[in-house]
Amino acid sequence: MKMDFTIMKGKVARRIFLQFVLCSLVPIAALAVISFTQVKGELENQGRRRLHQASRSLGTAVYDRLTLLENDLNVLSLVHLSARGFSRDAANQERLAPLRKRFKALAIQDKTGSIRTLFGKLPELPRLSPKETGHLRLGKALVLVQPDWRGRARLFMAKQVDSTEPGKGLLYGEIDGLYLWGLSEYNTLPASTELAVLDSTAKVIFSTHPSPPQFYLYPEFHRTRSTISRFEWEHGGQRYQSGYWSVFMRYHWFYPKLTVVLSSPKEYVFAPIAYFRKIFPLVILLALWIVILLSAFQISKTTRPLLELKESSNRIAKQDFESRVNVRSGDEFEELGDAFNNMAKRLGKQFHTLTAMADIDRAILSSLRTEEIIEALISGMKGFFDYDLVSVSLFDQEGKTPTWQYRSIGHSPMVTTTQIFKVPVKRLQKLMGQKDALVFRGNEDLPGYLELFREKDIEFIVLLPLLTKKALAGIIVLGSKDPSGFDKQEIAYARQIADQVAIALSNARLLKELDELNWGTLYALARAVDAKSPWTANHSERVTEIALKIGKAMGLNQKELDDLARGGLLHDIGKLAIPAHILDKNGALSQEELETIRSHPEAGSRILEPIAAYRSVVPLVLQHHEHFDGTGYPSGIAGNRISRGARILTVADVYDALSSKRPYRNAKRPEEVLEVFNKGAGRHFDPQVVSALFEVIEEEGPLIPSEADQAPNGSDTLVGIERLLLASKD
Repeated sequence: MKMDFTIMKGKVARRIFLQFVLCSLVPIAALAVISFTQVKGELENQGRRRLHQASRSLGTAVYDRLTLLENDLNVLSLVHLSARGFSRDAANQERLAPLRKRFKALAIQDKTGSIRTLFGKLPELPRLSPKETGHLRLGKALVLVQPDWRGRARLFMAKQVDSTEPGKGLLYGEIDGLYLWGLSEYNTLPASTELAVLDSTAKVIFSTHPSPPQFYLYPEFHRTRSTISRFEWEHGGQRYQSGYWSVFMRYHWFYPKLTVVLSSPKEYVFAPIAYFRKIFPLVILLALWIVILLSAFQISKTTRPLLELKESSNRIAKQDFESRVNVRSGDEFEELGDAFNNMAKRLGKQFHTLTAMADIDRAILSSLRTEEIIEALISGMKGFFDYDLVSVSLFDQEGKTPTWQYRSIGHSPMVTTTQIFKVPVKRLQKLMGQKDALVFRGNEDLPGYLELFREKDIEFIVLLPLLTKKALAGIIVLGSKDPSGFDKQEIAYARQIADQVAIALSNARLLKELDELNWGTLYALARAVDAKSPWTANHSERVTEIALKIGKAMGLNQKELDDLARGGLLHDIGKLAIPAHILDKNGALSQEELETIRSHPEAGSRILEPIAAYRSVVPLVLQHHEHFDGTGYPSGIAGNRISRGARILTVADVYDALSSKRPYRNAKRPEEVLEVFNKGAGRHFDPQVVSALFEVIEEEGPLIPSEADQAPNGSDTLVGIERLLLASKD
């Protein structure tokens, strides 16, 4: 029986232990008190009863010996009568031999009063009372008790030789007290017991104790009828417990009675009680220890499952869902442990599912690009749900573009993209408004757009429509090679993820539309500015394209490239405030006209300042005519005080201006343009920007096509800008 006392640290264990001990301690204590009292009383009574029984047995033995002595006298009387006298021959002496052990002396007294001694020495028989003589004439023996000269009592027994003829004499003898009390040859007294014999007046006629008490002072010996046969007395500091028995003799021997008193030291009589007092506390302590050990064992057996459940609950609270309890008690605790393990398993699965869903949701909702959303969806669902196939198909709601399908097959997280045929809207009408998942098994008829999955040994297919504003944006297809498929909870989780994907796709589409609107507005403004003069048609778009190429060569990040594109399209927006005749003047400008022209950066800055989204673009618009050496306008700042985007726009603007025809000059040849930048690097232009320009030209050739090759509507330039921005995002 193995016990773990560490369980007593638990409050429940201590409470149960305390209740167990109290519930057992109170009955044990009560039982101990009652048992001790009862056993002590019973042992005391047994001790007294033993003394009483011993005194009774001794009294009965005294009575029997008196009867035997009377029989001896009867036999002797018969011998005397038959022989007409009792001679001292050998035969008679042989008959007297046994009597010598029971009588001290024996004699025959004739009618004249003369005494003939058979053996021993006897005093003269005292004068008998008429009642005593009458008792003898009845043929009965007479017992007399007489004190001697030392104060000791002597016992005599007398009997007529012939009760029919009193004159034939009297046979009498002195009884040997040791024989009568059973102390002659064999001591029949119990161990540690003192004997006292009392006469009819309760005076001691014999005692083995050297100083017996005066029993006649005790009232018990003067009651004619008493049920009490025990009492106590003390001598020399020693207390004695006594029991007595009265031998009533009047009928047979005329003497009233002899009382046999047996006394033993009280500690001897009650020795079992003393022993009981010693061992009883040990027995109680042993019982308590047994109760404590049994209670501890039962409490250990009972509370150990509770302790395990508590510890496992704490571990589960710390998200340790692998925690399990091992309860093998064969009772309700085992059932509770199994239920707890099942609960922990379900909680762990749900927690991991929710965590995975949260990660997938976070990855989906944190991105506003369709490709990133789809990649996060497929990798997340493949990694957690362990599907054999995950496919996402996106539809163009207007049917103008083909359907794109993204899928991952097997356990590889890689996503492959395939452009497939357009799916007729009629075939998708059944999915319109379908919020619940559709389940298909391998042996069922599949829609045409799902036939591809049958070829991949997919036996269980779940189709989840992606609905945005009650329109079908796409479908998610989950496949498993296991015919049993997925449980309802997994499908419900997948449905929730599909809803989040639909929201993310809707946001991505909305953002794309807003971005397209934003860039469309920028292009419109740029073209409005360039439309002020036929000589500057598509100028802003060409500058933007050149600036983006230089920016990419210089390693600008995406935000810097976006700002550079916006700044390039809007760098001349201030020219809206410049009269057209100044912009198109064929000839030298006056000082006043020159100041007007030079005011367009500040005008552009004022136009864009109210638009918070374009605050990062304002410095590019304001500073794109500043020179690296500080000789530019409008502020005359130099070096790195000019924003890097403005320094790039300065190079791109001059490159396009020199490469394009103006009303006051023809377009310069490419080598002439490069010569201008070689001479202006470090003065008008940032040398690093010029170096990046030369790298781009070396790689691509001239950045501005010949005048004959330039597209009048600027569509090619617009496509080039979009390609540069998309490439930078990738």
